[in-house]
Amino acid sequence: MKAALLVCALTIFAINPSYADGSLEDRVNQLQKQLDGMKNLQREVDELKAQLALQAQEAKAQQEVQAQPSRALSEAKPDQAGSTATAIGRPTMEDASPTSIGGYGEFTYANVQSDDTPDQADLLRFVVFLGHRFNDNLTFQSELEVEHAVTSSVDAGEVAVEQAAINYQFKDALNVKAGLLLIPLGFLNENHEPPTFYGVFRNNVETRIIPTTWREGGVGVHGRLAGGFNYDVGLTTGFDAGKIDEPSSGIRSAHQELQLANANDGSVYGSLKYVGYPGVLLGVGIFSGNTGQDGDTSPRLKHVDARFTLGEVHARYSGHGFDLQALYSLGTLSDAAQVTEAIRQAAPKRMEGWFLQAAYHLWARGDMDLAPFVRYEEFDIDQKVDLTSGYLRDRTARDNVATLGLSFKPYPEVVVKADYQNYEKNSGFSSFNLGLGYMF
Repeated sequence: MKAALLVCALTIFAINPSYADGSLEDRVNQLQKQLDGMKNLQREVDELKAQLALQAQEAKAQQEVQAQPSRALSEAKPDQAGSTATAIGRPTMEDASPTSIGGYGEFTYANVQSDDTPDQADLLRFVVFLGHRFNDNLTFQSELEVEHAVTSSVDAGEVAVEQAAINYQFKDALNVKAGLLLIPLGFLNENHEPPTFYGVFRNNVETRIIPTTWREGGVGVHGRLAGGFNYDVGLTTGFDAGKIDEPSSGIRSAHQELQLANANDGSVYGSLKYVGYPGVLLGVGIFSGNTGQDGDTSPRLKHVDARFTLGEVHARYSGHGFDLQALYSLGTLSDAAQVTEAIRQAAPKRMEGWFLQAAYHLWARGDMDLAPFVRYEEFDIDQKVDLTSGYLRDRTARDNVATLGLSFKPYPEVVVKADYQNYEKNSGFSSFNLGLGYMF
């Protein structure tokens, strides 16, 4: 570049007669001025090119964000780098259509180590998202899920509404939502699309302790505060302890999903997340409510509170190729002895679990990304029994699980997964798994 500028300047010098006059020093000074002017011009051109490139990157990122439906009515949610992205369920009036359609799904294959469990392939989930913008402030969004491909009286499949809620935005710091809401606890409950998490199957802690995908009917207030904080609080329906039929999964089976939900007892929740530093996410959440439901399901629970309280803390760091996550969750169910007698099974009295996970983006080219990961988790569901009850604890209610796997994304919204899970206490559950997932 310097050589080109010098040649250009010498050419100007040669064809400009004015340079024939004056001393050699004057000629040198004039030549230097010409060179300085060209350097400044080149610097301005480089700066303009950099600005155009940055604008193009920002436009592309905004298009990708607008193409992805939001899974929760949150004002802002962390992306995989720990930054924040505006909820997609709240498009602006400048968009072409007020109605948006999206979805996600996952195909899985599990080769279980136990001889008693057959290898299994499954269309695990097929989900359609539908959102609508009434105006710049008022929006609706929903998800309809089909599990296991087929649903009938003799099939294992299920059709369920995962979310259906109205949101009104007064300002960034104040939104009100109502309807069937996702409870904002943990990593996965609000953001559970296959390309957003590692492993073919969701981790045990956010399945047995935090019953992902967990939704309740109710009303909430949420928004984005100064300093990089997001909050979400609300009043909702709750669990019905009389419906527990699988205590080894904690209180998950008492989840009513707003299906003619018994609502004598309500619940409250609260969540606070920090995303104010690039690549960092810190979160804490709590949910609490009575589950006896005044004996509507089981008369033995009449006047029994059976309060369920679940709390969790989680943290994530994404940077320098690493993606590190940690989560701890603890839940308690009061009056567990009365619940045990009511459901005639060993009720979950105390539920505790945690996991540590590390992934590294080993290779990336264009839209493609390859990331190996490792996860270690523990869960323990303490079931309330005594020597005279005749009910036994389920041995599968506690375990330590190590998972080693690989995720390959040919495109950011499509993922191919493979992993091996080793169950230390219930070795028959250990398996090699394959998965294919997408979202749009």
